Amino acid sequence: MSGRRGSAGPPERTDRSQRLSDRNLELILLLGAVVISVYGYAETALALAGTFPLGAATPCVVAAVLPFVCHGFVRRFAPHADPLILPLATLLTGLGLVLIHRLDLAYRTHYHSAASAPGQLMWCGIAVAGLAAAVALLKDHRRLQRYPYVTIAVGMVLLMAPAFYPGDVYGAKRWIFIGPLSFQPGEFVKIVIVVFFAGYLTLRRDALALAGRRVMGMYLPRGRQLGPVAAVWILSLLVLVFERDLGTSLIFFGLFVIMLYIATERTSWVVFGVVMFAAGAFVVGSFEPHVHGRVVAWLHPMDIFLPPAQRPPGLVSDQAAQALFSFGSGGILGTGLGQGHPELIGFAGRSDFILTSVGEELGMVGVTLVILLYALLAERGLRTALTVSDPFGKLLAGGLATALVLQVFVVVGGVTGLIPLTGKALPFLAQGGSSMVANWLLIAVLIKVSDTARRPLPVPAADVSAAETQFVRP
Repeated sequence: MSGRRGSAGPPERTDRSQRLSDRNLELILLLGAVVISVYGYAETALALAGTFPLGAATPCVVAAVLPFVCHGFVRRFAPHADPLILPLATLLTGLGLVLIHRLDLAYRTHYHSAASAPGQLMWCGIAVAGLAAAVALLKDHRRLQRYPYVTIAVGMVLLMAPAFYPGDVYGAKRWIFIGPLSFQPGEFVKIVIVVFFAGYLTLRRDALALAGRRVMGMYLPRGRQLGPVAAVWILSLLVLVFERDLGTSLIFFGLFVIMLYIATERTSWVVFGVVMFAAGAFVVGSFEPHVHGRVVAWLHPMDIFLPPAQRPPGLVSDQAAQALFSFGSGGILGTGLGQGHPELIGFAGRSDFILTSVGEELGMVGVTLVILLYALLAERGLRTALTVSDPFGKLLAGGLATALVLQVFVVVGGVTGLIPLTGKALPFLAQGGSSMVANWLLIAVLIKVSDTARRPLPVPAADVSAAETQFVRP
């Protein structure tokens, strides 16, 4: 008996050492992320004021403590989780706080506006509480698969709710107002939709993978399987028409098409989806004034400096042009934190245009590093999808990573002039409570799935029945 107990010892010790190694690595990386963020905060204050204000110590301490609260919950409830996910999200969030504080100083001087960094720090605390609750309460990610139709019903209500609120904000309807509070349900809907799509495609993947007629070297989808795609396409166009929210519409439809490709491995779904969305966006962009105005600003950003009579119809903002000037003035290494003029962007400098502050003051190097941080975070999500064994977990992790990539693409692409502006917030960096809480919940689900994926298989019990029934002949 002692020999059998001894044989089970080494795997347990290996498992424990691996858990400690992962969590210790996570702790070291968190320390590095906090140090970088505090240094950026101090560098901004020194560049603009020449001294480090005593009142800045409190927000620095609070911002430094929050990541270690997350680490404690991960160490306790997800000991096998990927050690890079939490530090990457922490570094992006810390950089966002530094940039918002830097913009507060500029906006206070030029526009006499109130500071936003304290409110953003408060939302970071709420987001950390949400992550802690999700990591502690979600025992198994497969529980999210139990109620797919209830999930999508809640998601559709949240997605369409802003269309019924009177008025709009900056031309789009993406906010819900409850008294003095407001939030963007689209930030949470992307998680809800990923959960539903993962559950739906897990059940229907075999039927959707069946090939139809072959056209130009590709197998087109079968007619009976186009119903769900057509329904999602129509719904995304309704969001585009009634809420004038190009970003949410693109993320919503793109999520479904990419997850459909992950489930079926058929390129025809991607081609068919891109053609459908492009056709719908072209039609809507041709007659909906707000969307058409964004397309005009994308095609002719510099025409805003022409006399009003010579400007293309619908061109009313110089933000796209100012963003290009900002990137150009930053050059390779940037002007340095606090040495640029991000206030020229106007009110959107804290939201979708916050990347222009990075481009101007940290240069192309800074923008590249930020994009690489997003790419590495998405890579950890895709690696989790490849590692986890259950089909639902694969689609869930892959869908969450895709949602992050799509949102970063529509924001970065719009600011740099690659695609029309969408007005979405850059995850973790931009100001916004809804975005911050939703993206940290996304991180929480990824952490739980990666914990399951990296958990070692249990050591099989030794078969002692034969040994106990044998006897030695005299």
